[in-house]
Amino acid sequence: MNYFVKNSIIVVSILCICTLFSCKIKDQKENNQKTNNKKPNIVLLFVDDYGWADIGYRNATFTTPNLDQFKKESLDFTRAYIPTPTCSPSRLSILTGKEAVRLEMSRHIPEEKDFINEDYNVWPTDPVKRPSINYLPLEEITYAETLKDLGYYNMFIGKWHLGEGKHYPEYQGFDKTFGTTDNGHPKSYYYPFFKDGDPKEFQKNYKTGDYLTNVLTDSAVNFIKNYDKAQPFMLSFWYYSVHGPSVGRKDLLKKHQDAGLEGKYAHHAAMVEAMDESVGRVRNALKEKGIDDNTVIIVFSDQGGAYTNAPLSGGKKGGNTLGEGGARVPLLISYPGVTKPNTETAIPVQSIDIYPTLVEIASGKKYENKEIQGVSLLPILKGKTIKKRNLYFFRSYEDQYAAVISNDWKLVKYHSGKFELFNVTKDISEQNNLIGKGLDVENILKKDIENWEKEAVPAY
Repeated sequence: MNYFVKNSIIVVSILCICTLFSCKIKDQKENNQKTNNKKPNIVLLFVDDYGWADIGYRNATFTTPNLDQFKKESLDFTRAYIPTPTCSPSRLSILTGKEAVRLEMSRHIPEEKDFINEDYNVWPTDPVKRPSINYLPLEEITYAETLKDLGYYNMFIGKWHLGEGKHYPEYQGFDKTFGTTDNGHPKSYYYPFFKDGDPKEFQKNYKTGDYLTNVLTDSAVNFIKNYDKAQPFMLSFWYYSVHGPSVGRKDLLKKHQDAGLEGKYAHHAAMVEAMDESVGRVRNALKEKGIDDNTVIIVFSDQGGAYTNAPLSGGKKGGNTLGEGGARVPLLISYPGVTKPNTETAIPVQSIDIYPTLVEIASGKKYENKEIQGVSLLPILKGKTIKKRNLYFFRSYEDQYAAVISNDWKLVKYHSGKFELFNVTKDISEQNNLIGKGLDVENILKKDIENWEKEAVPAY
């Protein structure tokens, strides 16, 4: 073989190797881009009546190993609030990004005895007898509808409490539902769970001894395990627990009774632990499926606890639900590759912020919608901040009815003309009322809440 031919073969061989290597790198790069560009799945675990302090890392009374571990892997919003802290309005706000009072929902949807007609109800102890709507209007756009447009499959499990029949979740963007009834809470957490209001006959497949939280969790785990669609999913798992009646799972109840808790407190602690166990099962299902590193998980609550919320004041009951114990709730978010594990933020946020946050996560684009009051929390998830703003609160049950939070400050308003002013950063228990102390912030917040009421609260 002459010198020229030999060298030509060598050159051609080198070029072929380089071309193959280049193609391999290109293919690998394209595969990596496909992986990186894959939309994340989303799981929203929305717990009922779960107090800010009812969690192991804040209160050793409660056994919550799964939530304690999740905190180490997520961003903890230590000042997360519900604008109208009660069942139905909290759900409306998280679904639509809107303050519920703007849609005429200022309290939960009660039993029919409190209806004044098909559309509205009035609460017996409300001093101004404000009508509140009995459903989420179908014309409102929910996060499920928006995520569906972005290519997501929407699964809903559990408590709806936003209207019956034609107002069920399947008419608000959800592809499939499980465990939805007409009820705001079960008759018992042991079968039979509901006395009536079960038009889909959800409970017909269960038997004596079955526990509601377990049943719903089984459905969530099976959904994740068997999900085989190419599109990403959003699982909205809205617990009935830990709303009353307080009925702890028997094995956990005995454990807490043996530890010295009595009566309803033992039941409540057992319910909390069963819910925590559920969170762990859902997370394990994601890991076993191999999708945990591409799934956003949000743990949230609809209002404060029914029992003590110390060190916070107020709670679900007792006339001080706009106190920190009623309006401030747990919120933990994990977005793999975005959130820094085991971190906290004290930036005040509300449930109205979940909708735009979900849209930005699902779309990968900045979302602006002047029709909603919520703002995206994605900058906070990325370690940045958001523009300072006032957070407003409103409910129609008793004398206390409205509040505004501005940074460290909180003003609470009563129908009787009374006001309260607290620095909730320095005075988390709201024991030092600073009304009448000559602080400029008092007049500023009084004017702010007056203007907001004129703009946001419908006349009747």
